[in-house]
Amino acid sequence: MRLSARPMRKKGRYVLLAAALLLAGQGLRTLHSVTSAPRFASVQRSVSPPIDSSLCLKSPAGDEAPPAPARLSGRLGLYVAVIDPVTLEPVRVVSRDPDGVYPLASAYKQSVLWALLRQKDAGALSFSETFDVSNEAQSLGDYPFDHSDVLTLATRMIQKSDNTATDLLHRRIGLKAVQDVADTLHLCHTRLILPTKDWWTAQAGLSPSFPGADAFAALSGPERLKAAQALDEDARTHRADLLQRRLDDYFDHRYTPQTDLGTQNVSTPAEFAHLIAAEFLHSGLSADAQATQRQLMALGFGGKRIQAPLTYFGGKGETAGGS
Repeated sequence: MRLSARPMRKKGRYVLLAAALLLAGQGLRTLHSVTSAPRFASVQRSVSPPIDSSLCLKSPAGDEAPPAPARLSGRLGLYVAVIDPVTLEPVRVVSRDPDGVYPLASAYKQSVLWALLRQKDAGALSFSETFDVSNEAQSLGDYPFDHSDVLTLATRMIQKSDNTATDLLHRRIGLKAVQDVADTLHLCHTRLILPTKDWWTAQAGLSPSFPGADAFAALSGPERLKAAQALDEDARTHRADLLQRRLDDYFDHRYTPQTDLGTQNVSTPAEFAHLIAAEFLHSGLSADAQATQRQLMALGFGGKRIQAPLTYFGGKGETAGGS
């Protein structure tokens, strides 16, 4: 899974790779008959627990990854693990900088899908609900048609990495609902709260409400939610074409890696690998919702490039730009 920190055609400053490989070993019980171990609790709740640093996911010791290919420059985080499908405990790990914080870019969108399907299961929304694409909703890139329904937007979000489709769904289910994906897993360094247009608005300097990258990165809980909601209100007042011009100026003249870390959604290689494992193995979704999740995630970019025998591929990465 490859992530770049810059949108559209811009080159990336960070690369993060996270992968979870499922262990199919002798003596393992079936996923359906056993609950997770406490440290890797299955996601069943939709309300974030109080932040307790003692509960934060700890990355296990593993083997140091070999040197990165020369064509990969800048900071590199890598986490590849064989995962016990019952407990979600890593059985073998190869990593580099597993606890470093990196921008997630479009890879965060799979968390929007997971949160969306939770609400579908709860009866809070229907796949047939439709949306208009107003100026305030438009983010960077292509736009879905007016009157697109939830399932159409979700498909575009995963298959085409459509930013506007993502933002429409993210706002529909609520900023906090997507952040809960990380919080219920005790992923204390993972931020999933911002729709795409919001972090670009912050980077472009178009939000008078934004407290600054360092200050925002230090927030958590209700304070972070309040700041994210204010930023989201500001983001919706700007046309996408103006945002793109201001963002180009930022990347060409004012870019700093630290700003990425304080504006974008972020995670660590270890935490994001655990999120992926929980997403596919302990999602807490109904059978129908889980089937939809797997069908849509199979549309993600990269499956055809894997030169290994697979029974199933699901993925969502950043496919535009990078270095």
